[in-house]
Amino acid sequence: MTVFEKTDRFLRNLYETAFYFAVMAVKENFRNYVGRAGRTPGADAGTLAVLGNGPSLAEELPGLLRDGTRRDFMAVNYFALDDRFAALRPAYYVLSDPMFFRDSAERDRVAELYRTLAARVAWPMTLYVQYYNPERFDYRAALPNPLIRIVPFHTQMYRGFRSLEFRLFRRGLGSANFGTVVQVGEYVGLLLGYRTVELYGVDHTLLDGLMVDSENRLCRRDSHYYDATPAAAQPIFQKVPPVPYTMSVYLAEVAELFRGHEVLRDYAAWLGARIVNRTRSSMIDAYERAPLE
Repeated sequence: MTVFEKTDRFLRNLYETAFYFAVMAVKENFRNYVGRAGRTPGADAGTLAVLGNGPSLAEELPGLLRDGTRRDFMAVNYFALDDRFAALRPAYYVLSDPMFFRDSAERDRVAELYRTLAARVAWPMTLYVQYYNPERFDYRAALPNPLIRIVPFHTQMYRGFRSLEFRLFRRGLGSANFGTVVQVGEYVGLLLGYRTVELYGVDHTLLDGLMVDSENRLCRRDSHYYDATPAAAQPIFQKVPPVPYTMSVYLAEVAELFRGHEVLRDYAAWLGARIVNRTRSSMIDAYERAPLE
């Protein structure tokens, strides 16, 4: 690397670091909400299983239900609508998509999710939600169940000096919001002190079924473990602002998502912890693999 390249990188990192602290001071704050709240009472299995919504979870759930006492579970998104939610009794739940606190086309299903969580949770559970909540959505009003503890996490991305990034992570700052709720779950699990974080249902087949329709809209078949029939390809939209993806923007976001897994892998190693990918069909190449038998 030339002197010019080193100087350029240093100045970029300096700018990104200064920008991050300025945004955090104005938009969020510097409190470690996740660390202060600690683990859910009774959750002490030592291993955390993060459940994604990929198709492979349908095959993995029966084994997890049989062997559940060896792990604490973290569910995401719409898992509470599954009949097996009460049997698995997740200690943790993560919602990071803006549709869970902003009005969207999914408003009816989101409302159903909150009603189901409030009615079905009969054990201590911690729900992690974005600190950034410009519309001031009232999670407690939507979830009056006293057994559900609501804890915010920070979402402002840090892209400055790598030596500082992990120190911010360890203090509950920075963000692992690289593109999927699973990555937020991994980060929360490491922040809670779990030495092993396992991934299930994290297929990440984000390039499968891509096509461009006659109107030049990028479309994709989005599959989940709870889908009764294969989904048809549908146009995909950016969330903020809600405009159609172009191929270049979508591929750039997918690349950032997979880079995020590499960051989390290195962060776990820095802590002396490990992330194990137990999803047999997963496209993630950052973690050690040990598919569930």
